[in-house]
Amino acid sequence: MFTGIGKPGILVPLLRLEILSMSLNFYDASIPLLVRGLHNLSAILAKGKSYAEARAIEPSVLVGSRLAPDMFPLSRQIQIATDTAKGCAARLAGLEIPAYEDTEATFDELEQRIAKTLAFLETITPQHLEGAAQREIQLKLRGREVTFTAQAYLFTFVLPNFYFHITTAYGILRHNGVELGKSDYLGNLLG
Repeated sequence: MFTGIGKPGILVPLLRLEILSMSLNFYDASIPLLVRGLHNLSAILAKGKSYAEARAIEPSVLVGSRLAPDMFPLSRQIQIATDTAKGCAARLAGLEIPAYEDTEATFDELEQRIAKTLAFLETITPQHLEGAAQREIQLKLRGREVTFTAQAYLFTFVLPNFYFHITTAYGILRHNGVELGKSDYLGNLLG
């Protein structure tokens, strides 16, 4: 649906989330997407590690690389992507969020973090997310409390944030010469 809200002559797309609530399955709309994104991120990291080894580049150079001086390095992009995934699953299921220390400094440590997050996501079943639509999600963002409906949390915060950090990790490695393409980002489209 489009609305005329915005500057004159510009249409702004609005997702009518209340329409989705009748048939929305929170599990299918979240967990498989997060799992797939993390598997693709893992494959992207593996290519980065192989690239560093093949060219005798100190891995910390890539792990600490940024797209711009004021952006987070590759390591932090991975940490935020995994934090977003595990936080989403736990909040929607009404579970405690697993705590990680954010100390990863190598490709292997980042890969272990992704694997740990995937293991947590695989414990989440569709039954865990029954009733998720009724949950209010509260986050502290930039020093203030923000309350989301579960749908708004998933569609306007989690998924855009998750893909932003995966895309940025991809961009950091690609910018540093790692041979990556769109198919690495999308992964296996046939399942």
